[in-house]
Amino acid sequence: MTLFWILTAALTALALAHVLPVLLRSRPAKAALDAAARRASTLAILREQAAQLDAELASGQLDAKQHRAAREDIERRVLEEADAVGPTTKTLATNAPAERPWKSAWLLGLGVPLLVGTIYSRVGSPQAIDAPPPPPVASLGADNVTDAQVEELVTKLATAMEQKPDDLAGWTLLARTYAVLQRYTEASKAYARASALAPNDAQLLADHADVLAMLQGQKISGEPARLVTRALQIDPKNLKALALAGGAAYEAGQYPQAIEYWTLARRLSPPDTPFSENLDRSLVDARRALQGGAPGVPEAPTATADTGAAAQPSPSVPGPAHVAGTVSLSPALAGKAAPGDTVFIFARAAEGPRMPLAILRRTVADLPIQFTLDDAMAMSPAMKLSNFPVVVVGARVSKTGNALPSPGDLSGQASGVKLGAEGLQIVIDTVQP
Repeated sequence: MTLFWILTAALTALALAHVLPVLLRSRPAKAALDAAARRASTLAILREQAAQLDAELASGQLDAKQHRAAREDIERRVLEEADAVGPTTKTLATNAPAERPWKSAWLLGLGVPLLVGTIYSRVGSPQAIDAPPPPPVASLGADNVTDAQVEELVTKLATAMEQKPDDLAGWTLLARTYAVLQRYTEASKAYARASALAPNDAQLLADHADVLAMLQGQKISGEPARLVTRALQIDPKNLKALALAGGAAYEAGQYPQAIEYWTLARRLSPPDTPFSENLDRSLVDARRALQGGAPGVPEAPTATADTGAAAQPSPSVPGPAHVAGTVSLSPALAGKAAPGDTVFIFARAAEGPRMPLAILRRTVADLPIQFTLDDAMAMSPAMKLSNFPVVVVGARVSKTGNALPSPGDLSGQASGVKLGAEGLQIVIDTVQP
């Protein structure tokens, strides 16, 4: 800040050096004196404004475009002031009696800097002068974001939203963030807030139904089905609603209706995507069940941020980029896990972001669990297994159901796993400190 004020004082002195000599020389008659004084004062203030603009650009309060536009406006006004001095004023200055307006000189010499400083202290941002520069954008990338930082950001967002009850975009972002973190209870509450602000938004209704289904053990009957029906009344071509409606019909043994919903969803969905591939497999299951075969597990997408990923692809049909194996619990830790505790099975990059590339949710009662992780389980289209040749495959038991690790969680993992690896044996044998 010291350097800033030194520069400000220097620029002020420079401005006054051009103004005070004019005031202290022999002055024209009163009319000319007033005109010159007004001009000098205006030019001094314009120079002060120019100095402030430069300081605000240096401190980051203005970007280059805003700074340039403001400077051009000041320069235009300076030219106008210069053009305002005509021959009449100069003639009067030559013939006028001399006087020395010391009062005006003192007023401008001290008053203008004090006035400008006072105004800046009131409406400017002096504290920004000493503020450290913002970190480079690259330093905020996924490589450096820890689980604790993610949790902190989500908490801050949730706190901010309590102060903005009418912010639809904010509630929607919070709900989808909770859903990605598999915090379905909080996601449901946030979706309810968002839906109250936009009751005719079909996508919000479908997303809300999605997380409610996860809270019901991936069952779509009841409230999720009601929300799906409402979503399709608003938008009959909503992909997630169609997929969930097919899942609800499949659960109820209404295979023709399931085929109808999924066929329409398949026709509307982009080709060659995990979503469309899952619909193809679900249609095969539904047609087999309709012909009297044993029904399989439908693969309608559930609890995803968008319709491009599915929560539970079939382990028997791995995609081109996948890892597969079995997760078991060490007998030494059997007493620390309850049957209802959540089991997360995940894969993440061996080097780089710690964000899961694929994730599967089960319970301790399902152990040992045979699993397949592939691109269909990606939490983000940009973060898929196929983008990383070597991964870490792990499993974690959580009593809270929170996707973020907590002290006391049980875990196990295998490192250096290449894509396509099968027969992995993941033993949960460690207690998180």
